Amino acid sequence: MKNKSTVLNKDKPPGRLYVVGLGPGDLHYLSKRAIEVINSVEVVVGYRTYIAFIEELLEGKQVISSGMKTEMDRVNQALQHVMDGRSTAIVSSGDAGIYGMAGLTLEICKKNNLRVKRAGEETKQCDLIMEIIPGTPAFCAAASLLGAPLMHDFAVISLSDLLTPWEVISNRIKYAAKADLVLVFYNPKSKSRDWQLNETREILLSCRNKNTPVGIVKRAMREGQVVHVTTLSGINVIDVDMQTVIIVGNSRTYRFGDFIVTPRGYLNKYMVNNDIESEKS
Repeated sequence: MKNKSTVLNKDKPPGRLYVVGLGPGDLHYLSKRAIEVINSVEVVVGYRTYIAFIEELLEGKQVISSGMKTEMDRVNQALQHVMDGRSTAIVSSGDAGIYGMAGLTLEICKKNNLRVKRAGEETKQCDLIMEIIPGTPAFCAAASLLGAPLMHDFAVISLSDLLTPWEVISNRIKYAAKADLVLVFYNPKSKSRDWQLNETREILLSCRNKNTPVGIVKRAMREGQVVHVTTLSGINVIDVDMQTVIIVGNSRTYRFGDFIVTPRGYLNKYMVNNDIESEKS
């Protein structure tokens, strides 16, 4: 983005930037608001894989797509279009605020001293109006296919050490595992990162039963979907890639047929009370 003057043009209305969560990728799971926004904007910016998810909605729009590791360029291009007066959407898979583009977009706005307001707080005393459109996170899509593995407290951890040192990631895994949280892992393996999942499994085996239920979901809710239920000792890292979400149960998680369930505690509390009431009657 070009350097911006801090002097605002009071006669020019602020531009509009939307950061849109696309959900799992299939249009059936795209929110109504996301569809409205994509239909309304002039420019759509995103990672080329995610742009392909919404290709049928992009007729007549300027589309800017690029590959991995060009996130900052995409945000800067989007902001330039907004400052030029063109309504623009940046798209992310899942939810834009969970490992998505919302955070980076706000960081770059701050770096450029842009005055940003939420949608509904329109004023000329700002540079742009930003609306972040929520989408179904990948872990929610994966969990729905597995049954109910996230019915109790859980932690979500990315195994990618491209932006976060592995020492930090491994410590998070250790403490979350010791806290008996259900664990959700994003970005478990790529061509250049093929050892982190094995090390993660070893960390978990040091404090969890080897038969702890594990769900592995690839490409949830879109073409190529694969759902596999196994155990902590049975994780097959060969079948895992960047589009895979792994959910590891806690000490109370169990398998029920093809499903994984982490009980919240309802039966323990209310069945006991019902039994007491029955005895009294």
